[in-house]
Amino acid sequence: MVEHYPVANGDGLVYFEIFWHLQRPASLAIHRITGQIKGDGPWRIGDSVITVLGCQGTDPELASAYAEWQSYLQQGAPGYPTSEAILALARESGARIA
Repeated sequence: MVEHYPVANGDGLVYFEIFWHLQRPASLAIHRITGQIKGDGPWRIGDSVITVLGCQGTDPELASAYAEWQSYLQQGAPGYPTSEAILALARESGARIA
């Protein structure tokens, strides 16, 4: 997850995958999962399990993709949408935006 927000009505999470903005349409990489958030890490939301990248047992492919994401950000994230555009997409996907 590179962007994440609580669900507007109820429990859950709206999140954006790494490099979500390169997907066509971007909505393919924006997800909404519903259900109560449980646990202290890893967390459960419905049938989904959320773990912190780098914890024991991390998927090496995912760790490599995240390293590429970090490099992209360090290079100034050319082409990355503005905060306002990201918030608008999150809201459209069902996120609660304060």
